[in-house]
Amino acid sequence: MSTETQNDGDDLEERVTNFLRRNFPQIQMHGGSAAIQDLDRETGEVTIALGGACSGCGISPMTIQAIKSRMVKEIPEIEQVNAHTGMDGGDDMGGGMSPSFPGETVDDDGEADEGPEAPF
Repeated sequence: MSTETQNDGDDLEERVTNFLRRNFPQIQMHGGSAAIQDLDRETGEVTIALGGACSGCGISPMTIQAIKSRMVKEIPEIEQVNAHTGMDGGDDMGGGMSPSFPGETVDDDGEADEGPEAPF
């Protein structure tokens, strides 16, 4: 592999990391984390692992869907995005408790309300 190719690959990884930081700051604000688990430069496939409070969080499926749809639009080299939390496959991503959000309550009958909509 040439140095130029390696530098391009490092740039791609950096762009994916910056994409996550820029587009999803609420992940960190709510005690979660997002990290590149795998990046295949040849196929354009990236796997993102959400950990911390994202494991078991009710809005993590919406966050995952937003990551998948936005990343392929913003980063042309990315063809496919796989994303998951530690709750769905046994990966040790530091599972955590569900974060609480302002306005999230439990009704007297024990059923949780839907809480706020995803902030993105």
